[in-house]
Amino acid sequence: MLFFESIKLAFNSIRGSKLRSILTLLGIAVGLFSIIIVMTSISAIQQSVENTFNSLGSNNFIVQKWPAIQMGGPHRPREFRNRKDLEVKEGEKLREMTSLPVAVGIGLQTGGKTIRYGNEKTNPNVTVAGVNFDYFIALDLKIGEGRNFSKSDNDFSKPVAVVGTDVVDKLFKGIDPLGRTIRINQFSYEIIGVFAKRGSVLGQSQDNFICVPLSVFEKHFGSDRSAVFFIMSKDKQLINDTMDEVIGALRKIRKVEAGQENDFEIITNEQLIEQFNDITKYFKLGAGVVAFIALLAAGIGIMNIMLVSVTERTKEIGVRKAIGAKRQNILAQFIIEAVALSWFGGLIGIFLGVLGGNLVAVTLGVSVVIPIEWILIGLLVTSFVGIVFGVYPAYKAANLDPIEALRYE
Repeated sequence: MLFFESIKLAFNSIRGSKLRSILTLLGIAVGLFSIIIVMTSISAIQQSVENTFNSLGSNNFIVQKWPAIQMGGPHRPREFRNRKDLEVKEGEKLREMTSLPVAVGIGLQTGGKTIRYGNEKTNPNVTVAGVNFDYFIALDLKIGEGRNFSKSDNDFSKPVAVVGTDVVDKLFKGIDPLGRTIRINQFSYEIIGVFAKRGSVLGQSQDNFICVPLSVFEKHFGSDRSAVFFIMSKDKQLINDTMDEVIGALRKIRKVEAGQENDFEIITNEQLIEQFNDITKYFKLGAGVVAFIALLAAGIGIMNIMLVSVTERTKEIGVRKAIGAKRQNILAQFIIEAVALSWFGGLIGIFLGVLGGNLVAVTLGVSVVIPIEWILIGLLVTSFVGIVFGVYPAYKAANLDPIEALRYE
């Protein structure tokens, strides 16, 4: 009963000084808001990125000239730039020399292209990829309408194309795109298929591209660019063996001497996710520093307000002690008051942080998340701040001499 009476007195005191209480809890709210909005946004982005990478399959990896994410000093980009380009013929030899891969997809691409159909045209931001048949298998590219490339399409350099849904939506409003002829620069292509919609990642559409046979791409756009190989192993358990076989074969094809580093990069989904998480941890660290400073300032504010409250209510404390209130009752009342202020501010900050973080996620076109872990951490932090910065004022109130307190004016 005494505990609940202390809670009641604490809340009555907060209601009696509304403006002061609101200004105090705003500091806590800002601190929690700053960290929760960042963590919610990052969690949503991480989930979306991981889902995208995992959708490629856990038994796939990529071989390319450049690292997925370039880190290191100023000389590192030069080191990668000086590597020989991966060539289409190397990918074809790789397919012949290896037995473990189920598919060796080979791709060349160029960006910033405008696709035309009649009087309609896309923005100059469409990616055109020249691919072999295994490319569709390795990347699990599904056809929504029409068909995929056949072997003869590539062997006989047929000018055909499979297009993404963004291109279809832009050029063929209410028209069946299959069998229509589109133009890229001065070249014409017959649409034989439309990819199933893949959505977007971080606000970037994955459907704004078209694929043409690799032999056609080389003829129309040249092959003076580095190819990318997409390798699919039979299952996840064999991926390491498949990688070893591919590395060994490619080193032999590219005549990399024993003891020298690979002049190409092997990239797995796990590595991409890990590298992305390494980048986001610095954002989390920055948010933590900002939140710590804000919460420290808010905690000092709570202590100052509570000290003022003790001074203002000195006579009230004296009366309570005179009629039987014990030291621990006074102590509990003021600590509860400090924790309540902290909790009110924390809950407001957490709510606004989750809301703001998910608004960022929606803007970027990624899934909404509720970061339960960080919400719990936020509540623990607010309790900690309330207790730590409320102990001294509560201790000072509990140790007031009742006779001196009754004389206080």
